[in-house]
Amino acid sequence: MTAILARLRTLPISRAVILSRAVILAGVIVGAVVGVFAVGAVGVLAEGQPARTPSAIITMEKGGEIVLDFYVKDAPRHVENFVTLAKKGFYDGQRVHRVEPNFVVQFGDPQSKTKPMDDPAMGSGGPGYTIKAEFNGRKFERGVLGMARTNDPDSAGSQVYIMLAPAPFLNGKYTAFGQVSKGMEIVDTIRVGDRIKSIKVVDK
Repeated sequence: MTAILARLRTLPISRAVILSRAVILAGVIVGAVVGVFAVGAVGVLAEGQPARTPSAIITMEKGGEIVLDFYVKDAPRHVENFVTLAKKGFYDGQRVHRVEPNFVVQFGDPQSKTKPMDDPAMGSGGPGYTIKAEFNGRKFERGVLGMARTNDPDSAGSQVYIMLAPAPFLNGKYTAFGQVSKGMEIVDTIRVGDRIKSIKVVDK
């Protein structure tokens, strides 16, 4: 660059102008390239930052809220599935169709919005698709959120359950994808037929 500038002083005006413009253009190009790399570096840093972990708030029609935190790293597809359904309002207005004392509270059958609880088909409904199992090392302790399924490990859809007590026999055989972080005392009062007013997803 120094050599080029030195030549500018010895060239005729017209040639000096052309060469000076070339120097300026080269500087602009170099600056642009550096800028691109800088933007790329920022993008990488942004992408490398941990994503916000969602949680969900279940509001019961009879009163009370239950906060769910999710195991995003252990069961990402299950968390994404539940969050997506909740954001669509899939669970809003559903009723709890199963309560097993000292075991589970279960919901997620869209038929529960309208059909009676004793309908033979109750507990068989879903979103119209299934997702693959994500069995993991999480233990089915009290308050854990699990995904219901049939005998087929990859038959889960929308039905979920909250553990009322530990159930070690479920460990590694069903997908645990979250837990109650607040409102377990509300879960303990839930009965068959209780309606879910809404499930809202929030980012921490």
